[in-house]
Amino acid sequence: MKAQVPIDKSRLIEFARRLPKAELHIHIEGSLEPELMFALAERNRVAIPFRSVEDVRAAYAFSNLEDFLDIYYQGMSVLRTEEDFFDLTMAYLNRARADNVRHAEIFFDPQGHTGRGVPFGVAISGILTALQLSRAQFGMTSRLIMCFLRHLSEEDAFATLKEAEPWLDRLVAVGLDSSEVGHPPAKFARVFRAARERGLKLVAHAGEEGPPEYVREALDLLAIDRLDHGNRSLEDVALVARLAEAQMTLTVCPLYNLKLRVVNDMRAHPLKRMLDLGLRATVNSDDPAYFGGYMLANFKAAIEALDLDAGDLRALARNSFLGSFLSEGEKRAQVAAIEQAAA
Repeated sequence: MKAQVPIDKSRLIEFARRLPKAELHIHIEGSLEPELMFALAERNRVAIPFRSVEDVRAAYAFSNLEDFLDIYYQGMSVLRTEEDFFDLTMAYLNRARADNVRHAEIFFDPQGHTGRGVPFGVAISGILTALQLSRAQFGMTSRLIMCFLRHLSEEDAFATLKEAEPWLDRLVAVGLDSSEVGHPPAKFARVFRAARERGLKLVAHAGEEGPPEYVREALDLLAIDRLDHGNRSLEDVALVARLAEAQMTLTVCPLYNLKLRVVNDMRAHPLKRMLDLGLRATVNSDDPAYFGGYMLANFKAAIEALDLDAGDLRALARNSFLGSFLSEGEKRAQVAAIEQAAA
């Protein structure tokens, strides 16, 4: 029997870096690095409960979603002006570009800002200006997704959708994020239907901490176009078959899953299994400032821990564009670029 040649994981990591990629699950507020948090706190004269960058990093030792959200909303308090949102978004785009991310579909949480007195237009204007500049300067394409906070009421989500009406032509979709357990997708069925009627795509976090039934609700009651996370779908064989048959894109976030104990060891992460089951899985960074890495760091962690090969990496990159909200022509061009890089 011929001995197997060990895979050179350093070469696979370099291959992943070289591949064109799309990021489909990135919360822009979750890319707020401690250094920028301190700079914005000083610029806006906002008091934060940390004395140093090191204190902030030490506070990132959370073990569940609720602990993370507590510090996430504290950090968000430094974002006050259009310039702040521009600086935040440009910092993310520059980091993503360094990892050869060619396209990003960015989440933002307007309720996290309007609820503390920052006008909707201030947040979205700063973000959009950065997205436009990045496209003009570097050719990096992007889309913007407005998320509803699921721990708030559906009435609050309706009010946010109304507030967004002047900006709907600059949004591609609405999403659903924040605390999952106890806030099933069914809670937001009416507002998602209203968003669809306004021409928006629909995505939702489900099957992260919540059960497989939450994924079913997202599919059946929200009629989502893309599933964020979806890890716990693997507990339900029939649900896996349905997702595979529909080629529903799953936006998977390896380092996030490790940090929040969705998996206790990266070697137990289901990413490879998802691919083997025919699921359209993708790799994303979620809240990279809080979970230890941007796109390439997530690929690196998965490569080092799982039995991924070059074919898996090509599939993950292809899936990221196929699952995006780009036009069909743009998707074909990016998939061709992946094959060229692979060659």
